[in-house]
Amino acid sequence: MPIKSMNDLFLHTLKDIYYAERQIYKSLPKMAKGVDSPELKQAFEKHRGETEQQIERLETIFESCGVAARGIRCEAMDGILAEGKEALEDIDDKEVRDASVLAAAQTVEHYEIARYGALIAWAEQLGMQEAAGLLRQTLDEEKKTDAALSKLAVQSVNKAAA
Repeated sequence: MPIKSMNDLFLHTLKDIYYAERQIYKSLPKMAKGVDSPELKQAFEKHRGETEQQIERLETIFESCGVAARGIRCEAMDGILAEGKEALEDIDDKEVRDASVLAAAQTVEHYEIARYGALIAWAEQLGMQEAAGLLRQTLDEEKKTDAALSKLAVQSVNKAAA
């Protein structure tokens, strides 16, 4: 779909993050299973439930725009998730593996934070207040997840790896 307007840009990016969220949702159980830290495992399991709600919010926004909820391939998210998968497969030391997987998860969060921030600004500019509110809920969750992962890294995971 050619991007000719701010609305087109909004919908294109919405499709991008929809794809990304669905890939994240599929990846989180593998990440939880592959780490040793019980706290990190629990964080991934908790975030999977949040991700499911985030996908539902995106579907609500698609519906309000009169567009089918369909993702477009997000090469950036594919690459970030591939790094996490490589860490799970290639790092034998369980503590170092946990630190690497946690860092990959934070990269996912940072990508999402950037995308949701842009989507909120565009939704507001386009007068889509309901969409902006739903996107803001998700942005707040992503920021909390990132903060929780940072705390976990500093307090235990990175220390164990060192």
